[in-house]
Amino acid sequence: MTIKTISSRDNPLYKELKHLATSSQARRKAGRTLLDGVHLCEAYIQKVSMPPLCVVSETAMLNSEVTVIVQQCAAGPTQCIALPDALFHALSQVEHGVDILFVIDTPELKQPQGLTQSAVLLDKVQDPGNFGSIVRSAAAAGIKQVFCSTGTTFAWSPKVLRAGMGAHFLLEIFENVDLAALLDHAAVPVIATSSHAEKRLYDLDLTQPVAWLFGHEGQGVADHLLARATHQIAIPHLGEIESLNVAASSAVCFFEQVRQQIAR
Repeated sequence: MTIKTISSRDNPLYKELKHLATSSQARRKAGRTLLDGVHLCEAYIQKVSMPPLCVVSETAMLNSEVTVIVQQCAAGPTQCIALPDALFHALSQVEHGVDILFVIDTPELKQPQGLTQSAVLLDKVQDPGNFGSIVRSAAAAGIKQVFCSTGTTFAWSPKVLRAGMGAHFLLEIFENVDLAALLDHAAVPVIATSSHAEKRLYDLDLTQPVAWLFGHEGQGVADHLLARATHQIAIPHLGEIESLNVAASSAVCFFEQVRQQIAR
C-alpha cells in the first residue's frame, strides 16, 4: 500500500486542500469538493466509484475502518496521502470523528428540459442542514431528481453533504435552474406547499409521479412559481404553530406519497 506523507503547510497540494476546505468559491471553481468522515467515504465507494484523492491523519491510520478504505483506494487509481493530525484537523469540520476525507469531482449533469418523473424543486433554500435533510428524505422516498434555483445553497458543500448522509450519490442534482421555465414544461402535477393554502396534503392523489416545490425558509415559494403550481397545499397540524420547517414539511409530503403508493 503506497501512501505519501505531507508534513508541511507550505506543500502545494496541502494549500489546495485548504482552499477547498475553507472556500465555497474555490470548490465551485475547481469543480471539486470534500467528503468528510467514514460514512460518506464508504457510501461514495459503494454508490459511485473510487475518488481521485484520499486524505487521512496519521492517527487515523491506526483505525481498522480507515485502513480498509485506504487499502481499497490504494489498490486503484486514487492518490493517498497522510497528514499530521494538526494539519488534517485544519481541513475537517467534523469534531470527534474519524480522520478521513475524500476529494471528489462534483457531477456535471445535463439538465432535462421538462419534468417527467417525481422530483423536488428548491427555490432559494439556504440552510445547508435543511438542504441535506431534504435530499436525504427524497432519496429514501425513491425520488431521483432535485432541481435547485439560483440562490439555493451549494448542493455539494461539505455541510450539505454531511447532512445528506450519502443521499447525493443516489440522486441527480441540478443547480442554477430556471424553475419557471422548468415548470412551464412539466408533464407531471406540481405541488407547492403554502401555509395559506386551503387544500390539504391528504386530499391529493399522490399515487402518480408529482413534482414537489419548496421555498426559502422565511419567504416560502416565490409568487411567480406558486402561480405555476398545479396545487397549493397546506399540511394540517393540531398544535399552535404557524408552519413546519421546510425539511420537516418535505419529509411529511414525500412519505405521504410513499404511503399512498404502497397502499394502492
